[in-house]
Amino acid sequence: MTVAKIAEILDARVVTGEGCLDLEVGSACGADLMSDVMAFVKDRVVLLTGLVNTQAIRTADLLDIKVVVFVRGKSPSEDMVAMAKENGMVLCTTKYSMFLACGRLYEAGLRAGGVREIA
Repeated sequence: MTVAKIAEILDARVVTGEGCLDLEVGSACGADLMSDVMAFVKDRVVLLTGLVNTQAIRTADLLDIKVVVFVRGKSPSEDMVAMAKENGMVLCTTKYSMFLACGRLYEAGLRAGGVREIA
């Protein structure tokens, strides 16, 4: 699923990364605890989070996550936008709650959960 399609499904506003809307995403991860993201995220994932601070951007960069969607109408700070631009990330914001945003993506066909298998 492309970032453009994700933005459409979530009625999201693209804050930065407009040039990367054709980027393909294969799974989604919804989390506010960045330690959970670090433990479970896999490749080509969109991160949905309500955590609006630079730690979310740092974690996404560390894990090579290129798309972050902030839920519940939250907007990233100027520092976060600058960090995302430096790292070639797409940042979006949606009015939907985490539950509804994840549900809408699932319903639209984004079925992989963004987690690695735990042994």
